[in-house]
Amino acid sequence: MTIQRMDNVGIVVGDLDAAITFFTELGMEVEGTTQVEGPWADQCVGLDGVVCDVAMLRTPDGSGRFELAQYRHPVALPAPDNPPHNTLGMHRVMFTVDDIDDTVTRLRPYGAEVVGSVTQFGDSYRLCYIRGPEGILIGLAQELS
Repeated sequence: MTIQRMDNVGIVVGDLDAAITFFTELGMEVEGTTQVEGPWADQCVGLDGVVCDVAMLRTPDGSGRFELAQYRHPVALPAPDNPPHNTLGMHRVMFTVDDIDDTVTRLRPYGAEVVGSVTQFGDSYRLCYIRGPEGILIGLAQELS
């Protein structure tokens, strides 16, 4: 076997506090925060002089984790504004939620915007994509009973 599990998804953000607030409002829980720096960090990411604030968040069931990172040095590079989902290398993170409409309503004050519209996939799911902090593309899925 080559892997044991997926440990986390890492996302670089410009405002760590705002990103933590957004994802905790979504329902994630903060596991911890720290600052990383030094030769091991430089070697790992291939940059020089890394100073990075990091927050680890987890889903309520403990099965998924996010590592949010805000670079102090070197300064993070801006991404293109709101690239479409069919951009090569584009990613999104999908969460199952209890109530998609309530989730979107709760996240709007934190900058969330629905990308297209809330739609239904057969009798199984209601789905949508939203843009969160830093333009992060987030999928929301509500299972239908």
